[in-house]
Amino acid sequence: MSAPGLYQAAAGPSSAPSAPPTYEETVAINNYFPTPPAPMPGPTTGLVTGPDGKGMNPPGYYTQPMPVPNTNPITVQTVYVQQPVSFFDRPVQMCCPSCNKMIVTQLSYNAGALTWLSCGSLCLLGCIAGCCFIPFCVDALQDVDHYCPNCKALLGTYKRL
Repeated sequence: MSAPGLYQAAAGPSSAPSAPPTYEETVAINNYFPTPPAPMPGPTTGLVTGPDGKGMNPPGYYTQPMPVPNTNPITVQTVYVQQPVSFFDRPVQMCCPSCNKMIVTQLSYNAGALTWLSCGSLCLLGCIAGCCFIPFCVDALQDVDHYCPNCKALLGTYKRL
């Protein structure tokens, strides 16, 4: 009725208390590993007779598959993340997105909105005799284009107005 080694309550006040079960009995250590079935006499069909007398397949044993070595070589691609570049009226050192070289930009000055407004202002002030064209000669009043010296690609423009 009761299995040996299990803790039972005392039947009466005069009986001596029994020891509690051991850790192995409580947790049932080593009971989770399958044990090979004992050979049974009978036909060798690969079936094992179960407790109810019917045939059943023997328990399967599982092994962890070995990893297959990868025969493909690993290719590493280096990616450089470049922060957005702010273009002003000075040369900028950067990596050219067109030719992927480290460069210092070349500057080109073009007449922009500030140049034309300065010219118009000088005309209104009475500088009609050619002095109104002075803003077209002053780089500080013109827009700036940044070019790559290697591939001549336009990298950006700084507009003064």
